[in-house]
Amino acid sequence: MSGEVSRVIGPHLKGLAMGARVADEPLPAFSVRASARARRMTLRVLPGGRVEVTVPAGVTPAEVERFVRRHRSWIETRVARVVSAAGVQALLPSRVLLNALEDDWELRYVARARPGFKVVADRVLELYGDTTEVAPLRRVLRTWLREQAHAALSAWLAEVADETGFAFSRVQVRQQRTRWGSCSRSGTLSLNVCLLFQRPEVVRYLFIHELSHTVQMNHSDHFWSLVASHEPDYLRLDRELSRGWQQVPDWVFT
Repeated sequence: MSGEVSRVIGPHLKGLAMGARVADEPLPAFSVRASARARRMTLRVLPGGRVEVTVPAGVTPAEVERFVRRHRSWIETRVARVVSAAGVQALLPSRVLLNALEDDWELRYVARARPGFKVVADRVLELYGDTTEVAPLRRVLRTWLREQAHAALSAWLAEVADETGFAFSRVQVRQQRTRWGSCSRSGTLSLNVCLLFQRPEVVRYLFIHELSHTVQMNHSDHFWSLVASHEPDYLRLDRELSRGWQQVPDWVFT
C-alpha cells in the first residue's frame, strides 16, 4: 500500500496491501479510505474499474479483508461491467458534426433500462440504454439522426423549391447506402439522411438535381442545362457529392 493511502486510512491499517491475500488466495485490488462519518464499511467501483473500500474508525485489516472477500463476486461483476462500458464508449462517438447544418453535437451516454435520447443543453445530447453494448446505442443514435434529417432536410428542400420555382408532391427521408436522393414520376423526392454530413453547398446542389427531375426525368442535355441555370458550379459539386460517403461515420450503417 502506498504511503499516501496509509496516511489516509491510519497507521493501524498500514499492513493491509492493495490486492491482499487471505489464505494465499488473491483478492481483487482495492484501496481503503477511512471516514470519520462512516458508520459501516462500503464499497465503490470507480471509473476505470478501481475499487475503493470506505471504513469507519477502528476497523482492522483483517476485517477489511473479510469484507472484501464476502463481496468478491459483486466486485468482480461490477468491475467487468465498468471496464466493458468504457470499452464500448471508446467505439461510440463523443461528438457528431452535422456539416450540412453547421452543428457540432456533444454526446453523453447514460445507463438506463429504456433506450432513448434527450437534448439536455444547447447541442448536448444524452443517449440512454445499455452502456455495455455498442449496437443498441448506435441504433438510438441513428434514430436521433433520422429525426434531425427529416426535420432539417424537409424544410430546407421546401425553401430551395420556392426559391427556384420547382414544385414537388411530398418528401421522404431515408437511410440509403448507395443513393443520395431520387425523384419519382409522382413528384415524391427521397433524400438520404447522410446528406447531413455534407457541406451545405453540396446538399443544396443535390436538392436542385432532384427538383430538376420533377421537370425532366432523365439526364439529358436539357436536364443538365436546367440544373446549371440554378447552380452553375454543378460539375464540381457533383464530383464532391460522389466522394461524400467518405464523410459518413461508420456508426450510421453498423
